[in-house]
Amino acid sequence: MKSSSVRWVVALGVVSVVGIVTIQVYWVRKAFGHAERQFNQTLYIALKNVATQLARYNQVTLSDHNLVRQLSSNYYVVNVNSSIDAGVLAYYLRSEFSRRNLRVDYEYAIYDCATDRMVYGDYVDFPEGGAGSSAPRSASVRSSANLPKSGQYTYYFGLRLPTRAVYLVSGLEIWILTSAILLVVILFFGYAMFVILRQKQLSEIQRDFINNMTHEFKTPLATIALSADVIARPAAWRNPQRLAHYAAIIREENSRLNKQVEKVLQIARTEKDFRPRYEGVDLHGLIEEVVRNFDLSGKHREGTVRTDLRATQTWTRADPLHLANVLFNLLDNAVKYTEGIPQVVFSTRNEHNRLLVSISDNGVGIDRVHQKRVFDKFYRVPTGDVYNVKGFGLGLYYVRNTAAAHRWKLSLESKPGRGSTFTLSLPVQPPEKNGKP
Repeated sequence: MKSSSVRWVVALGVVSVVGIVTIQVYWVRKAFGHAERQFNQTLYIALKNVATQLARYNQVTLSDHNLVRQLSSNYYVVNVNSSIDAGVLAYYLRSEFSRRNLRVDYEYAIYDCATDRMVYGDYVDFPEGGAGSSAPRSASVRSSANLPKSGQYTYYFGLRLPTRAVYLVSGLEIWILTSAILLVVILFFGYAMFVILRQKQLSEIQRDFINNMTHEFKTPLATIALSADVIARPAAWRNPQRLAHYAAIIREENSRLNKQVEKVLQIARTEKDFRPRYEGVDLHGLIEEVVRNFDLSGKHREGTVRTDLRATQTWTRADPLHLANVLFNLLDNAVKYTEGIPQVVFSTRNEHNRLLVSISDNGVGIDRVHQKRVFDKFYRVPTGDVYNVKGFGLGLYYVRNTAAAHRWKLSLESKPGRGSTFTLSLPVQPPEKNGKP
């Protein structure tokens, strides 16, 4: 998929999701507002009826004006214009709430004008599946401190609904369900966008790999073809020196091709049922062999590879071939990704019965955002459309696979412009009397 198409898909998807979420939020708020207004109206009628019944019980006249006042979102005071009997109030409240199907917990208190306190408190809850049951809690619930007074009335009671918001939300089951479904859809969309972008990125990485591999193969093949054409000419047969020169070129380019093919085959071997062939390995001896066989040529011929081998326990169990390849790949990367004169250091040490080997360089370094991804298959740190260093993006992927198969610990420390340090932590395997683990 083209980059422009991906951008359009993502943009349209984001706009669609934002639009759907906006509409959903609008309708949920509207539904909640409608439920709240309906609840307030029903509650007002219920409290007004309670006040009327109390006035009738006390045989007093009650004005319809300003009977119920809402002091906060969940607290109301009700004017009754006469003294209040606690038991009668409790009965009328429970009866009226039950008749209006107001299945919401409430607590109430009665104002005593003689002491200027809310002297009585009770709590009524509505268990699921049952009628309201009086459930006086602790003295702190029954005390006057929980329910504020109102200076406007002389005889009144206060009523608070602690679970008002929960009660209102519980009536929006269909909206909650649709919101949950919408959330699942959004998560699915987000995952789909992640997969699309990831596939696009993988496609670009694989394209770069194919381009690099094609270039790496075409160059030696072209050189071999040119040398073969020269050798095929009769004039070359009369010049043994020239013939030997072009034969050496063919042999060198053939060796280069074999190395490139071997790199790809190494990856294939570590990806499918990779089981290391464990042997006792002297790490110091293996490091010295890798350094001795490594070829510093071309623009890096003035570079140095130094060893600082301080470990006293140097034996481990590993597949010697793959361990040597890992060390070679790390050394090769350290040299290739140095713009100046390479200065690479192999160092070892023992820590907590582990054998640690580090490869440090003075190269270009790796930014933190790329440090985890450099071990991914085909991944190369972006440098624009042109890579100054030849490669397939498989070296560190091979290192990671081999380390994982051996259960080694692999770490990277790097800063752009200040070089990198790769560290492998291997288990120590003490040698036996014969010098081998």
